[in-house]
Amino acid sequence: MKRFSYLNATTLDEAILGLASGDSIVIAGGTDIINILKARSQPRSPKRVINIKNISELSGIKEDNDYIKIGALTKLSEIGEDKLIREKYPVLSQAALAVASPQIRNMGTIGGNLCQETRCWYYRYPENVFYCLRKGGKNCPAFTAENHFHSVFGAAKVSDPPCQSNCPGGVNIPLYLSKIRETKLEEASKILLESNPIPAITGRVCPHFCQQECNRKDFDESVSIRGIERFIGDYILDNASKLMEIPKKETKHHVAIIGSGPAGLSAAYYLRRFGHNVTIFERAERAGGMLYYGIPAYRLPRDIVERAVGAIEGMGVKFRLKTFVGKDVSLGSLLKGFDSLFISTGAWLQRSIGIEGEELTVSGLSFLTGNLPPNYDLKGKRVLVIGGGNVAVDVGITAKRLGAKEVTLACLESREEMPAFKWEIEQALQEGIMLMPSWGPKKVVAKGGIKSVELVRCISVFDEVGNFCPCLDDSIREYKEVDEVLMAVGQKADLSFIGNDLQLELVKGLILIDHKTQRTNIPGIFAGGDVTTGPASVIQAIAAGKKAASEINSFLGGAEATTKYFIEDSNSFLSFNPDYIRKTISTGIRVKPISERSLNEEDISGFIWEEAFEEANRCFNCGCVSVNPSDLAPALIALGARIKTTKRTVSAEEFFRVGVMKSTILEDDELVTAIEIPRPEEGTKQAFLKFRIRKTIDFPIVSVAIAINIKAGKVNRARIAINGVAPLPFRVVSAEEVLVGREVNEENAEATGKAATIGTIALSKNKYVIQIIKTLVKRAILSCR
Repeated sequence: MKRFSYLNATTLDEAILGLASGDSIVIAGGTDIINILKARSQPRSPKRVINIKNISELSGIKEDNDYIKIGALTKLSEIGEDKLIREKYPVLSQAALAVASPQIRNMGTIGGNLCQETRCWYYRYPENVFYCLRKGGKNCPAFTAENHFHSVFGAAKVSDPPCQSNCPGGVNIPLYLSKIRETKLEEASKILLESNPIPAITGRVCPHFCQQECNRKDFDESVSIRGIERFIGDYILDNASKLMEIPKKETKHHVAIIGSGPAGLSAAYYLRRFGHNVTIFERAERAGGMLYYGIPAYRLPRDIVERAVGAIEGMGVKFRLKTFVGKDVSLGSLLKGFDSLFISTGAWLQRSIGIEGEELTVSGLSFLTGNLPPNYDLKGKRVLVIGGGNVAVDVGITAKRLGAKEVTLACLESREEMPAFKWEIEQALQEGIMLMPSWGPKKVVAKGGIKSVELVRCISVFDEVGNFCPCLDDSIREYKEVDEVLMAVGQKADLSFIGNDLQLELVKGLILIDHKTQRTNIPGIFAGGDVTTGPASVIQAIAAGKKAASEINSFLGGAEATTKYFIEDSNSFLSFNPDYIRKTISTGIRVKPISERSLNEEDISGFIWEEAFEEANRCFNCGCVSVNPSDLAPALIALGARIKTTKRTVSAEEFFRVGVMKSTILEDDELVTAIEIPRPEEGTKQAFLKFRIRKTIDFPIVSVAIAINIKAGKVNRARIAINGVAPLPFRVVSAEEVLVGREVNEENAEATGKAATIGTIALSKNKYVIQIIKTLVKRAILSCR
């Protein structure tokens, strides 16, 4: 046990003050916390233990006209034996007496029973061997391993799972996958559109950090989130008029967006959802920015970009193409003519590395966008591509497909350090592109129609703290003779459009913004995407556009509006398909054979519905499947009790909440002070039943509490609560609905027990619990005859 300080609080104020200082834990006479401290099962031990059992005002049982009030420090043995409680609240008395051995009942309190931590072997294992979700980890070990005593009602969302937390756009991936499992494709589409208005595009070109971090990869293979996203994205384009509608309410505000790349399109979409009028200014002939001109068509077909742009245009966004801000119209005049501006012009200039003969090379970006001299031809030629990123790989593959005889890609980075995505590098190798990692260009010399490139060995690319600082060994050289050199060493922003009429603040060739608000130094002007960060992923640009839209809406005086279609209930359980808690193979994407690949047709085929549905079912819908162990919790829920704290009063149903190191709604400096239970209505019968392996173990496999009001021989009202079977204690409304209006007899009790198991999701080893729930609910009801 680690050292800690000890505070023996005698007043509530003293205890709250101690808690407010942080890193503290409360003890009130029970042994649970001592066991946890001794086992050192938590990520970190508290610095202070605060004893509150000597606060006299927190003990006792009092009755008034409407309520019975029980102090939080009232011992369970006192509750179980109290005459008033035994007569009027027998379900609570029975629950208190069901708690383990007399020793624990004599020490344990009602507040402690309600606030105890989750019961899970992994959560409580000594030395914090399992860093699970409830401790701030990324997965639940019980989900696919030992789960005899875990939830049969699904999991609880503790925090964003790795797929969602690693998505720069914050897309709620588990939620839209759950809607696919329910075959609610329209709802899945709307949820995806909350964070990403162009999923047909990202489903094709996004790096999908989500998929790389999917918890399932540690079990068998990651869920193919990319394939599912593309499927939904294409569905959205097919149904754009229904899913991307013109806003029902229009504001009088007008916003100008400069640049129609992913950041600009994203901002336009969300600004329209807020009801604002939006005009996008684009210098090119077609909208889409780098999506249309910079990404090869074999990765992202032009018609997909056109359809995505068309869907946003269908919402009422206006496009002014072939309009060069800075020449055709100034930035200052736009600021005068519109209520706000959003600059998202991207990064369109090729970086220079300053080597001798660099003018003899061709910009890789110009090569991809087709901005080349007439009759430019690579057929049968030898090509050297300088660069190790995704653009360099795209340049190399494009050159190869244009007929180049030999394509070599040289970069400063080692093979392991290359910034290009691994699968893109593998594709380049498959298509015959040769790699020269750890080589840097020194000089380019033209000899007739041939170019000789002098390369030197790169010893290291980054310094000790990770800054780009190449170290070259001039003594190790190689000369490469080629017909063409394509330079793809990164891009930078073209800020020539800014002009002199506005003093927009810049830093290192980028527009300076407050990254929390996307605001520039000029009121009313916002910026985002590559023009503020340098080259980044499409989904990062989308996220910047969405954030900017929200900030612009606030700037224009709009109410705090949400772009969310579906708000999650923090107390609802996560569903998943238990049949897939077994080894499965991901539905692979279909890639054309190398011999059939071309420049203008997509390499990869998308999912059909059956494949998307199958793959969505593989999602674990990551959450915690440990259970709440409190016996008094279902009794208080059945009685409609209220729990008073030092800050508020909440119903017993609202009191429990799953979170990191939390099982209740209590804040770090908040304590339970009392429990208030309303006087039972005349004719109310109550019962509590608990199934456990041994009576000396304070751990219910199932506990059931009921309070039913009977009038004229039939159930008038019913409250049925269960615990030990889910992450939270809860009312079984489906069972209550079956019982109300019926007599209490064998047939109806059995039907109610069956209804109590609606929505159960058995894991690999806990299916037996479902039958116990049915039986205990039935017996509890029949005991009220």
